[in-house]
Amino acid sequence: MSFALDALIVLTGWTHVLLAPYTKVEESFNLHAVHDSLLHGVVNLDNYDHFTFPGVVPRTFIGSVLLAWISNPVIQAATSVGLVTDKFDLQIIVRLVLSTLNAFGLCFLRRAVSRRFGRPTSLLFTIITTTQFHIPFWMGRTLPNMFAMLPVNVASALLLSRHPSSTKPSPRSIYTAIILLTSTAVVFRAEIALLLAPLVLQALVLRYISFVQVVKVGMVSGLASIALTTAVDSYFWRTLVWPEFAGIYFNVVEGKSSEWGTSPPLTYFISSLPKLLLTAFPLSILGFFMDSRIREALTPHIAFVALISLLAHKEWRFIIYVVPVFNIAAARAGRWMLSQRKSTFLGRLLFLVFWSMILVNTGATIMGTITSMANYPGGEALMRFTESYSSSKGVPVHISSPLHVHISNLAAQTGASLFLQVHAPPFASRSTFCPHPSPGSPANCFTPVYDKTENMTLEELTGSHEVTHLISEWSPLEMNSRMRVWRLLSGDGDSFDDTQGADAQSNVNGAGVITAYAGLQVNRDALNALKGLRFGEAGKLLSEKGLVWMRKKPVLWIYGRR
Repeated sequence: MSFALDALIVLTGWTHVLLAPYTKVEESFNLHAVHDSLLHGVVNLDNYDHFTFPGVVPRTFIGSVLLAWISNPVIQAATSVGLVTDKFDLQIIVRLVLSTLNAFGLCFLRRAVSRRFGRPTSLLFTIITTTQFHIPFWMGRTLPNMFAMLPVNVASALLLSRHPSSTKPSPRSIYTAIILLTSTAVVFRAEIALLLAPLVLQALVLRYISFVQVVKVGMVSGLASIALTTAVDSYFWRTLVWPEFAGIYFNVVEGKSSEWGTSPPLTYFISSLPKLLLTAFPLSILGFFMDSRIREALTPHIAFVALISLLAHKEWRFIIYVVPVFNIAAARAGRWMLSQRKSTFLGRLLFLVFWSMILVNTGATIMGTITSMANYPGGEALMRFTESYSSSKGVPVHISSPLHVHISNLAAQTGASLFLQVHAPPFASRSTFCPHPSPGSPANCFTPVYDKTENMTLEELTGSHEVTHLISEWSPLEMNSRMRVWRLLSGDGDSFDDTQGADAQSNVNGAGVITAYAGLQVNRDALNALKGLRFGEAGKLLSEKGLVWMRKKPVLWIYGRR
């Protein structure tokens, strides 16, 4: 049973990676750092992407380099059995490895729950976690928060893993947790310090550890971590830098984070936590009040959310670390609900309520996953462009002129990563443009240029005859008279749609038109038919479209120069 539960956690994360393989701009720094570490090595820094697109503040390379090193033997094994054909396959493998690492952290925590609260609570913790959306969907994504998630979960497990009747964790476990959280705060995410502080304060108040020893452990681990990140990141950035300190100074001291938006003080409690936890939110409240062990585990995490709420700029990912512990509280409440005698009305009611809540979780997660799959138009556009120049067997079509594709800001932010530039060097394997390089290779066997130059106007792109293709946010109607220069991609290499203006705009099913999620729509016709008791008509309408369906709208267009 234990192995099956661990496998369920791992497979849930893998499923989300495979269903939504593309990434977004907030993941791009670490993803591209992994790309460069894998394919350029850690010596040849001149071609690294962060010198071209450095971002607002420097970020650490430690997580990316470690992920690249861990992924490398997996990539070698996958290549040996023919599972790697281009760089996009590497992106999927890297994300699967990261998802697996975070799954191991959750499995370690699950085993601690089993020891502290019993196997049934451990089972329910697994069910609740795997039927939620955010952690399974995001734990394979290269956000800095997901690099921090693993050590935070291990620290939580160390503090929790003890006999049910034990009154306190071992000092060794506490000090190890402090080392992990201190290092994570210094290297990956500074907000972890706001979680470390209430955990240490609680341990001191309860006299689990001594103040002097805490200072020693904290100082040694903190200074060692500062030395590590400064040495590693100064090398990669080619200047003396401690990335997380630079981030704190920029966002907190200078107050620049507010430029990205501000939220009311209670946003995390009344909005973010309910969205992250779904039906586990009310269950965690019940678990908090019914078990003193849950109160001890959950109080520092509640304090963390309260402390980070003092910052004006708020994002759900800043508090994602508390979700597993809240899920433990929810699982404890679920165990109580399911343990009531089924011969009583209350027992049957609680049984029905709990599993209904799990069904709601599952339904919300399925809906969230389906809509998210349609929310990466940049990745879809670049992949469609690439596929249009390769036959079904991976052999390139004949190309009459060098390719130079300009990738718009929206495309770059919604999935057009370096891993999808499969025909740009360095190559993970032989490019399908030149599948069999030899002295007799055709003259049209070359590498296209992928151009992400920002803020170029349509006039500049049209006037630059080097640019042969556009992945653009401009619709055919917005292109207007310039459709005499550009044509929409139709799907067969240099084959383009000659329709212009409104005709091209309406062709939402064409290969050159990329759609994205535009909201959900309720089948009001079926609901109105039900109100009028026309069950046959309502059933027909529901069978055609269902009760709720996803709306899409064109957001990107692929053009080729005539």
